[in-house]
Amino acid sequence: MKKIILSTALALCLIAASSPAYAAESHPIIMDGVAITSDVQPEMKNGRTMVPLRVISENLGATVDWSGSEVTITRNDMIVTLQLNSSTAVKDGKTLQLDAQPYIHNNRTFVPLRFLAETFGCTVYYSNGTVTVDAAPLMINGVKVTTLQYEYHMIIGGYRQQFSGKRYNEEVYALFESNKGAKVDAPTNYGWHDNYDILGWYTKIGQYDFLDTAGKSAQRFDPYILSGPSGLNGFTEEQLADYPKELLFDAVEGQWYKFSETALESIAKLMETAEQNGLMKSTEM
Repeated sequence: MKKIILSTALALCLIAASSPAYAAESHPIIMDGVAITSDVQPEMKNGRTMVPLRVISENLGATVDWSGSEVTITRNDMIVTLQLNSSTAVKDGKTLQLDAQPYIHNNRTFVPLRFLAETFGCTVYYSNGTVTVDAAPLMINGVKVTTLQYEYHMIIGGYRQQFSGKRYNEEVYALFESNKGAKVDAPTNYGWHDNYDILGWYTKIGQYDFLDTAGKSAQRFDPYILSGPSGLNGFTEEQLADYPKELLFDAVEGQWYKFSETALESIAKLMETAEQNGLMKSTEM
């Protein structure tokens, strides 16, 4: 009897799943050639493609903040504000007309894709249920960059991560460049691993290569942090007072700079978000 009930239930589920009323529509979002992970899919409303605001904005390198029914999207110096159920938006103080009104569905804010993408300088295609967003390529030192490669070495082995989201890579590059401090001489002691026995030791916390279409590095940054004070073998704050806490090595220039802890935190956050959105591939070394 139980087998009959289970079989009947399974059959009903299969019928429901295959019927038009229950079939899930698939409208993937492809950004710079990569399928973006999202817990909700784009929707078609009144002939307009509507997309979840936060996931698209994050993949365009922007942040989203709410205040009542108003949402503010910021990226670098650009600020865009939208109102729910309003046909206008404000970009850097100028009022713009929307071709569809933002709304909330399934606890997610949906906005017209074309406006959002074009606001951030992207080209949008919609074909056979697939939304494709292509941004202008990231150019570094006159070279088209497609991938950010991050390496981390451990005592035994290590790992390599590759990030394909153009907007994230652009933001990471900008954080490196804009947070270079004063030029400094190379530290006397530095390497991949911590060393608390040597005063003024700098530990390399990653290698960031911006790769071209052939997989060659167009630019490389190596951030370092000062080791200590820590444990029995660490040095005191007074002993370390004359040493910058963070340094950055620009491998193309062959130059060392003072760097910023805040910038390192921002870079880590960007890469974490890119990973959550399916833009990272990792391999062991």
